[in-house]
Amino acid sequence: MSPSPSDRTLGPTAWALASVTIAALLVSGPATPHAGPGHHTDSGHGVHEAQNRRDIEPPTVLAPGYADLGFEAPAPGSYWLPPIQPAADAEVLLATGDNIRLHEVFGDDRLVFLSFIYTVCPDVHGCPLASFVLQRIHRKLQQTPDLAGRIRLVSLSFDPETDSPEVMREYARQFDAQDSDDWIFLTGESMEALQPLLDAYGQGVARIHDEQGRYTGHVAHVLRVYLIDTRKRIRNIYNVSFLHPDILLADARTLLMEDEPQPRIEVAVQDPAGAPPQLLLTRAMQPPLGLPPIAEALRSRLTSERVDLGQRLFFDRRLSSNRTLACASCHIPSQGFTQNAMARSIGMEGQALRRNASSLLNAAHHQRLYWDGREFGIDTLVWGKLLDEPVMGNRAVGEVMARLRNDERLLAAFDEAFPGDGLTMRTLAEALTDYVSTLVAADSRFDRWHFGQKHDALSEEEQRGYRLFVGRAGCAQCHTLDADHALFTDHRLHNTGIGYSHSMGKRPPRTTIPVGDGTLAINLSALRGTEERRYNDLGHYEITQDPADRWRFRTPTLRNVALTAPYMHDGSIATLEGVVTYYNEGGTPHELQAPQLRPLGLNADEQAELAAFLRALTDPALEHADWGRVPWAERASDPPHGPADFATGGR
Repeated sequence: MSPSPSDRTLGPTAWALASVTIAALLVSGPATPHAGPGHHTDSGHGVHEAQNRRDIEPPTVLAPGYADLGFEAPAPGSYWLPPIQPAADAEVLLATGDNIRLHEVFGDDRLVFLSFIYTVCPDVHGCPLASFVLQRIHRKLQQTPDLAGRIRLVSLSFDPETDSPEVMREYARQFDAQDSDDWIFLTGESMEALQPLLDAYGQGVARIHDEQGRYTGHVAHVLRVYLIDTRKRIRNIYNVSFLHPDILLADARTLLMEDEPQPRIEVAVQDPAGAPPQLLLTRAMQPPLGLPPIAEALRSRLTSERVDLGQRLFFDRRLSSNRTLACASCHIPSQGFTQNAMARSIGMEGQALRRNASSLLNAAHHQRLYWDGREFGIDTLVWGKLLDEPVMGNRAVGEVMARLRNDERLLAAFDEAFPGDGLTMRTLAEALTDYVSTLVAADSRFDRWHFGQKHDALSEEEQRGYRLFVGRAGCAQCHTLDADHALFTDHRLHNTGIGYSHSMGKRPPRTTIPVGDGTLAINLSALRGTEERRYNDLGHYEITQDPADRWRFRTPTLRNVALTAPYMHDGSIATLEGVVTYYNEGGTPHELQAPQLRPLGLNADEQAELAAFLRALTDPALEHADWGRVPWAERASDPPHGPADFATGGR
């Protein structure tokens, strides 16, 4: 479908570029009501198939960026994006053919989303996705006055031999951006001239040759889009799994807020007693209503110095091999110490991991950790995660320790927190453990009603939901309550049918995708080779190798569950209502499913009451405390300069 290299320097070819890049995706049928700029349409048999399709299931294989987000993006300003590295500069070519420096294109007063592409990329999860997402952002910029003139989109081709300035000019025209100051299209003089720039950004590319050694016209690459601040620093790197306009714009608004007053941060700094490490330590020592004390062995070793050090390490990207990921990348404080944006976590180089990020709230009370219950304490979990290569990229303990020992201030902080020991493999694990152990959260409206005897703390609907929870719905069989506290977990492992369904269930033969302002129905067979690779997750069986443990996963706590969507071990259910519906229907019956699961027969009102009760389990402190913000004074006045700066940059 791609033109030969000799054809690609001519203007008419450029008119087909957007169609070529999307052609592998839009293989049949027209969009409704129209396909929009640069979108391929077909005729004949594909049209009739598309017209005859009805009741098609939602998309299951395409990247999130092609559809609505499906959940509310993180609130701008509720999290922090530490600088990763300086954004490199080089000479490039405008679509007019004029030479210009890349930093000059960025400008001095705009945030930039930089996308490396080539115009004939045939992978729907590659350059077409990046351009599609930028097009959606471009439209939103035109409709959002407060963002006007504050964000610039830059698409830079890494294939100058194919993508001449003329080709890039025609490519821009397909997105109605040929005259836009908000979206700039660039190329280079040659591949050799661009290579140092690509290396500096970590944008690997490799030309694909056939068996005779001839260039095929295609380039192997990993999709990356970079968020760059006004000081020319990379603040985030997006890949296919979380490249979505809503997420990118939330990140942009977060950076734009850095220059705005932040009174909440200033108040916390002025009042040392309210500083997050001390606040967390106080809550751990005096557990909120509804929780038991944490273990005495753990309580006895907690100090504000250790908690503060662990908190800083939690946000430190140097714990990953390429300094791009921190613990807080997946366990986001403002999102219940989990990740609302992704069903399953994202690891090194953007690879999708197998499981949803578990909330760390009240982790000190868990008797089993990980979804498959493989660990029994946070201390051992720390190094398990740090040496999980797909997660953090580290291959050895020494690799992690060597990076941290280069920071004298970090070493001094370890000496203060662990006198006589300093930085060791053990003290690193203990510092992170001590911080995570202080993340206790209860004192919900339920606790005040149930344990505090405040009779008006729950509404009538929520009280009816509680009665269903402990009664006919049977939820309390696994999500248990005790006489003086409630952890809402039995600490056991159960087969709920979710893992079985994912491993053994059949996928629908057809799906729909958004195109322009409409949708298109397609056969999934048309996407063969581009879809997400299926995997089996056998749960606790992977630890024990006991066939009876297939698809058994840990019972999670339900405390603060309203904050920790999406749900289940694989994040496959987006809402609390969806969870209630799943259990009301009895799960996915099979011979190994837990006997507690059965059809409940709850009507719509009863299901709503149960969901309302679950929302009453949230600690109100999580909605008002500064846990979602970086707890250092430096953040409000001067953002950090890079990940090597421990005092400010390792967040």
